Amino acid sequence: MTTSTRALRTDEPASAQLGTLAAQGATGALSTESGIVYLAAGHVVHVESAVTPDLGDLLTHSGALAPDGWWEAIDQAGRRCRVGRQLVDSGHLAAGALELCHLGALFDAAYFVLAHDGPALRFRPGAAHWLGAVRSVPVDTVLRESRRRRELLHRIWPEPSVDRAPLARMPGSDAADLPARRGRTLAQVDGVRTAAQIATALACRTFHTLVELRRLAAAGLVAPVAPLIPGPSSDPSPAPASAPATVSAEPGPAPRPMASDEPDTALLRRLLHALEAL
Repeated sequence: MTTSTRALRTDEPASAQLGTLAAQGATGALSTESGIVYLAAGHVVHVESAVTPDLGDLLTHSGALAPDGWWEAIDQAGRRCRVGRQLVDSGHLAAGALELCHLGALFDAAYFVLAHDGPALRFRPGAAHWLGAVRSVPVDTVLRESRRRRELLHRIWPEPSVDRAPLARMPGSDAADLPARRGRTLAQVDGVRTAAQIATALACRTFHTLVELRRLAAAGLVAPVAPLIPGPSSDPSPAPASAPATVSAEPGPAPRPMASDEPDTALLRRLLHALEAL
C-alpha cells in the first residue's frame, strides 16, 4: 500500500496528536523519537518501541509458541499483514493467549513512546503493521495506562534516568535477601547495561524490569552510571557515541533461549475483559 506522510504540528505532544487522530478515526502510523503507534479507525492496534521486547520475543521466550511457528507465520502472512491471524488459524496459538500477550506488549511499548510525551515526528496515513489486527484499544485507555505507569514508577523512585541510563551496583549490594525476580534483576546490573538490555537478557517485559530496578534504586543498591568527564590529563577527544536504537516494522533476529518472565496474567485478563465490555 502506498502512503503519504502527513506533516504534524511540532508544538503539540504526541498524546494530543493521538487524541486528534482518534477523533478523526484515522488509520496509519504515528512515529515519535521512541517508537511508532499504529492506528486503525482511531484505535491503537499495535505499538513498537526500540527499548521493549517485541511480541515474538514474548511469545517464544514464555514457551507459548515455538520459534519455528513464529517465523513460519511471518513467512506466510507477513506481507499480507495477517501474522496474528495466521498464528491462530494454523493452530500454533490460541486466540486468547495471543490477545493477552499482545496487550502486554502494546502497553509496555506505549509507556516508553509516551514517557516524555515529546512531539511526534510524522504520521503515515494508511500504514499497517505486519502483525495485523489482534485487539484494538481506545486511545484514551492507552494514554491513561501510560500515565498510571509513570505515576507508579515515580512513587517507587522519582529519578527517571534509571529507565534509560547504564546502571551500576552499589558497594555492598547483595541479592541473597531479595525476592527472586529482584535478585535476578540485580545480578544483571553490570555498569554497562541499561534497563532495556537487562530486560532482554532476562526475557522479561521491560516495564516489569523497570519496577524492580526502581525498587533497587530506592534501596540504594543500584544507581545510574555518571557520564565520564575528561580531566586535564585525560584524552580530550570524546568517546564515539553508540548508534541509536531504531524501530523497524520488520521482524527482528531469532530470539535466544532465555528464562521466561512470570506473566502478569491477572492484570491482562482484567484489561481484556474491560475491552470486551467496551
